[in-house]
Amino acid sequence: MPGVLYLLALLVSLTGMVVLDRRFGLFFWRAPLVAAAVLAIGVAFFLAWDLWGIGAGIFYRGETDFMTGLQLAPELPVEEFFFLTFLCYLFMNALQGVRTLLETRRTA
Repeated sequence: MPGVLYLLALLVSLTGMVVLDRRFGLFFWRAPLVAAAVLAIGVAFFLAWDLWGIGAGIFYRGETDFMTGLQLAPELPVEEFFFLTFLCYLFMNALQGVRTLLETRRTA
């Protein structure tokens, strides 16, 4: 069971992002096709960055009992994909949330 705790935490966090997005219409519920493209480009960018860092010997997979041990590529754990997805989704929700807040204050 400990081998999936990090992945489970990431999935719970991603679910929270979806709930916030749905509740406030921030990202996917505002423009689903654009959001999917932006999220995919962001995750692809950071995965490419990770692969470059791995190839350069800068990044490596740390050993922990909380990860599944599954890898997308050498030194690239599957959890990294979900973390990067969460990171990009969090940023876009936060950015749109701030924009919405500023627009609401401006019109009030």
